[in-house]
Amino acid sequence: MPYVEIEHVTKKFGSDVVLKDINISMEEGRVYGICGNNGSGKTVLMKCICGFLPVSSGVVRVAGEVVGITVDFPESMGVIIETPGFLMNLSGIRNLEILAGLRGVISKGGIRAAMEQAGLDPDLKKAVSKYSLGMRQRLGIAQAIMEDPRLLVLDEPFNGLDKHGVSDIRALLLELKKQGKTILLASHNSEDIRILCDQVFEMDGGRIREL
Repeated sequence: MPYVEIEHVTKKFGSDVVLKDINISMEEGRVYGICGNNGSGKTVLMKCICGFLPVSSGVVRVAGEVVGITVDFPESMGVIIETPGFLMNLSGIRNLEILAGLRGVISKGGIRAAMEQAGLDPDLKKAVSKYSLGMRQRLGIAQAIMEDPRLLVLDEPFNGLDKHGVSDIRALLLELKKQGKTILLASHNSEDIRILCDQVFEMDGGRIREL
């Protein structure tokens, strides 16, 4: 069975139809890309997969569970959608420790390892408010991967990263793919899509098609 199944999903905001009969499926150990202009529906689709927005009709199924019916949110999932939010007066590792405490499934050593995977020094004491945009993005990626999720939903994960940072995170995502993760990413950069993705979809006006 596919790990993620999206069947006849439509999403409306009042009379505005943002997603129109979306049908895709995603298997484990593969990277899926979504491209499209701003307002095409990419982020709304990702929010529906994550359970952040209810669908108007259709079904989103993750690991056999129907999102919004049998589960509110997929259980094993890491997410970056829009700008990651952190407590700006605290250090990066302290932010991740607080977030990890919500579920209690990861050790402090696991948090440190996730930061190092994302290219951050876990011993850095400075507050997140002093981080560069690229460092905050790396921290968001560390947060998304730290609990070893089976599904990663990443909306523009390379935002704010310099050339070196982009190379680092591409390598990280390819390693996570080898570990059997299912990865869905949206990027405006065709090079990201070309290098990383096994299957690519384009969204336009709320509809989706495979490229």
